[in-house]
Amino acid sequence: MARTPLPRLAVTGATVLALLLAAFAAEARPSNKWRLEFSGGADSDGSIVITLLPVGGEPIVTTTAVEDGTSENGVAKTVVKSLEAQLDEDVFHVERDDGEDVLIKRRRGAANFDVEITENTVKGVRINPDRE
Repeated sequence: MARTPLPRLAVTGATVLALLLAAFAAEARPSNKWRLEFSGGADSDGSIVITLLPVGGEPIVTTTAVEDGTSENGVAKTVVKSLEAQLDEDVFHVERDDGEDVLIKRRRGAANFDVEITENTVKGVRINPDRE
């Protein structure tokens, strides 16, 4: 007796994209303020790419270069200076807290936002984003 092959599930690129967007939307929890907790000093040159995702707006991709040997507090300080140079000061306020933490806050009237650490090639540096 011959077996009938089972039908294959047709998965299109649009279906995969829709599933990924739905998963991202389920994870997204925008806030008006984020704390980036840095731990560890730089054991290599590298870069940190941080993406801000304002509600209803376009992603804002920032890149910070970090030099080998930079201390934990120094990495946070470098990120603050870099973000201040790359972000619109009428929309975001950036400051350092407790030496090794970076606070990113929206200005009054600006949209809440999500933060993603898109890339971190600096060995020894760990970054933990927390919404506040």
